[in-house]
Amino acid sequence: MSASKKPHMNLVVTGHVDNGKSTTVGHLMVDLGVIDQRTIDSFAKESEATGKGDTFKYAWVLDSIKDERERGITIDLAFQKFETPKFFYTLIDAPGHRDFIKNMITGASEADASILVVSVKPGETEAATEPGGQAREHAFLSRTLGVGQIVVALNKMDDVGYTEARYNEVKEIVEKMLKMVGYNTSKVSFIPVSAWKGDNLVKKSENMPWYKGQTLAEALDSFTPPEKPINKPLRIPVQDVYTITGVGTVPVGRVETGKMKTNEKVIVMPSGVPGEIKSIETHHTQMDYAEAGDNIGFNLRGVDKKAIHRGDIIGNIDSPPSVAKEFEAQIIVIHHPTAMAPGYTPVLHAHTAQVAATISDFVAKIDPKTGGIVEEKPKFLKTGDAAIVKIRPVRPLAIETFKEFPEIGRFALRDMGTTIAAGIVKTITEKYDPNKK
Repeated sequence: MSASKKPHMNLVVTGHVDNGKSTTVGHLMVDLGVIDQRTIDSFAKESEATGKGDTFKYAWVLDSIKDERERGITIDLAFQKFETPKFFYTLIDAPGHRDFIKNMITGASEADASILVVSVKPGETEAATEPGGQAREHAFLSRTLGVGQIVVALNKMDDVGYTEARYNEVKEIVEKMLKMVGYNTSKVSFIPVSAWKGDNLVKKSENMPWYKGQTLAEALDSFTPPEKPINKPLRIPVQDVYTITGVGTVPVGRVETGKMKTNEKVIVMPSGVPGEIKSIETHHTQMDYAEAGDNIGFNLRGVDKKAIHRGDIIGNIDSPPSVAKEFEAQIIVIHHPTAMAPGYTPVLHAHTAQVAATISDFVAKIDPKTGGIVEEKPKFLKTGDAAIVKIRPVRPLAIETFKEFPEIGRFALRDMGTTIAAGIVKTITEKYDPNKK
């Protein structure tokens, strides 16, 4: 079966810093044959030369790619895509904690499934899973943002003598944490691995005869492929708009939901301008039809370039995208140097849109574990708090509720170069009508 024929899954690898995410993924890729040993050995040499020693060679694979990405060198990210017998996987950026969160929320990564890596080394386990721990935060975000399927790699088993007792102990801790954020743990596999030695990544470990479950690779094959949201109304957040001589206005974007075909009538929001789809193309190939998941460029007849911008959403004329003047959201404060009060105006990032937005009202502080109200109308919110708030973008914003369109109903609030909070749109409290300007 060729890659394109297998169901595609986006996979995100999460967990606390130093719990072994990069090593897990690097070694898994080698054992799956996605990266050859020669590449690894050359990384190992580099790694030794920098004094980091051999231990880092698997992590090095991913980090060197990341560095090159950061330097803007486009290199073949082939091994960020890999296949298991059943699926064709794309690995989504996990290394940087804040970047991961930003990407998770702005939909740069709609993860279908997650590997949560948790170290079983005493001290490391607690740091990851206790309040403030990234394993806990990533689990909460994954759950909030709709990543339904998760497998837990209990890593560094070689550091605890491969003992079943320690495995059970950590499994219980992580299970409790996952239950708390709302996962059904009866459906979650907990796999004892050594990312460094390769135990239970692809090959069954001989060091843990007591473990009768799946390897990590087998667990990846037991996920269920997501259903494409083809039957929902059409929604295409606009990434860019080009004016092409002899063609006209050409917006570019990814079809998040629904489908579209040539000669169909659509509407651009917030401007409310109607248009007709003249042609559709992907990678310079003409198509008559596009659907959820396709990255496309399309020519719109009857729409002036001035009526359409990055961050707008195009939808069916009979089911136009919602536009909010104000909405109620559930947020979690990821990082704020002090505390925020109502009136705070960071930059809101949602789908392809970026707009300054004022948090106009703190409705309630909630318990992130249960969703229950802890405090009505709190005066301020600080790092770690979860809350229901009202948000007013400084100009009307095309956005949807998370419940109806999870692909478009999530956002991040950023300020001073960091992600302050992440959230989902619960209800649009004040709609904008372009006809009543």
